[in-house]
Amino acid sequence: MEYKDLLKNARENLNGSCKVCKTCNGVVCAGEVPGMGGKGSGSAFTENSNSLEKVKINMRVIHNVSNPDMSIELFGKKMSAPIFAAPITGTTLNMGGKISERDYISPVVEGCVNSGIYAMVGDTAVDEFLIENLKVLKENDGNGIVFIKPWENENIIKKIKLAEEAGAFAVGVDIDACGLVTLSLHGKNVQPKNIDAIRELTESTKLPFILKGIMTPEDALMAVEAGVDAIVVSNHGGRVLDCTPGAADVLPKIAEAVKGRVTILVDGGIRTGVDVLKIIGLGAEAVLVGRPFVSASFGGQTEGVELYVNKLKNELSSTMILTGCQTVKDIDSKVIYK
Repeated sequence: MEYKDLLKNARENLNGSCKVCKTCNGVVCAGEVPGMGGKGSGSAFTENSNSLEKVKINMRVIHNVSNPDMSIELFGKKMSAPIFAAPITGTTLNMGGKISERDYISPVVEGCVNSGIYAMVGDTAVDEFLIENLKVLKENDGNGIVFIKPWENENIIKKIKLAEEAGAFAVGVDIDACGLVTLSLHGKNVQPKNIDAIRELTESTKLPFILKGIMTPEDALMAVEAGVDAIVVSNHGGRVLDCTPGAADVLPKIAEAVKGRVTILVDGGIRTGVDVLKIIGLGAEAVLVGRPFVSASFGGQTEGVELYVNKLKNELSSTMILTGCQTVKDIDSKVIYK
């Protein structure tokens, strides 16, 4: 399969819910929530892409790097590259309804495992989707991370236990989903959390706990105070609040505030291996990639996911060579042109 064929198939299978644009930047799908777009004007989605586009990198060609090592270890797992598939759930709510939740998520989980990385699976307004995601995770020996929406804590803790039973190696709450239109349309009660509420969640499990949806140094510091193991710098793909900055814009100050105290992951507008290097150079340890994995699964099933991961890894390897980085730990602020 060629990547162009994957995109063509995805366009058909997404049934009008996503145009599968050549550049996935939120321009064409602005305001399409529910759907695959960004909320309101769509600027929060487009700013994720724009903020990354503004970042330029220093090319270095006098060095000994020729076969870079992209592997990392996070949450007790060795990974072939610093890349996760982000938690995206809701085929019938946002993705055209032509393909079932299982038929979408199975290739994502399996393709990631086959490629030496891991998928994150999510929760949504339809409770059965989380159950289906957990079944798929269990069938794949628990090789993935589970994210739960910011329901009342009692409900979250029950779902954390289900994630543990499925064998997940980490759990999290995408706290930014407290503003998700899809949930409110289904009468689902989600809410922000204070430090004590987050601490109750972190203490309810022995698994690494990740808080997704951090966009300011102040929230990052409070997440650390609450005892989380990792944060995801993310504006939820621009789907919850219009007019936010892009993830790459806010990452440097967040990293300055909490790097070394908590694992920093980033989600938002990351499409290529060059983007992966940029984000790590700005202060993250690894990235989450969202919408392109939907296209990969819808367009080519497991083979499509593997094809996309391989594309990312080839791009990252080439970029590491041309910036003089032998390992992921060598990717730091020196690669960023100032």
